[in-house]
Amino acid sequence: MPEETESDFQEWIKDVEYLVETLLKSFNSTDASYNIDEMNDTLYVELEGLDDYTDEEIVEIASPIFDIIDLNFEDIILLPLNN
Repeated sequence: MPEETESDFQEWIKDVEYLVETLLKSFNSTDASYNIDEMNDTLYVELEGLDDYTDEEIVEIASPIFDIIDLNFEDIILLPLNN
């Protein structure tokens, strides 16, 4: 397996940030943050105002985005942003 270079890592981070920005816009949020749990291969995305949506609405909005942007995380978990 080829070693990951610094530029590969930077491109991957740009992809993660693009996903977070897309989710932020899709949920009409004004603030977002994310955390990558490498041990469990999970991306946590916190979005301001997410708690205004039902679980069904969240799935309806986020699923098409996840289908297009494939970052190979085991899980991507959306949470309301707690300030």
